[in-house]
Amino acid sequence: MSAPSPVELDEPVADDVMATSQPWVTIVWDDPVNLMSYVTYVFQQYFGYDKAKAEKLMLQVHREGKSAVSSGSREEMERDVQAMHEYGLWATLEKQG
Repeated sequence: MSAPSPVELDEPVADDVMATSQPWVTIVWDDPVNLMSYVTYVFQQYFGYDKAKAEKLMLQVHREGKSAVSSGSREEMERDVQAMHEYGLWATLEKQG
């Protein structure tokens, strides 16, 4: 069985990302610096999410303080965390269950 394509990973909502069989997730944390529109832009540009998904994840970050924005191998999530840092967002990776 092959790994899911990035298009398949773009479909789940944040709660579904946490429930996948992928062992690691990238968490983006709320911060007092970045505008909500910028966070939405980053999610669209880096992850390729459509505007609705990017806005939903951004609102979860804003309202709940954090959101799982991607899942995959440790190496992939380290890359995503580094990219979020380069965009100026606060992000960490976390091992799931």
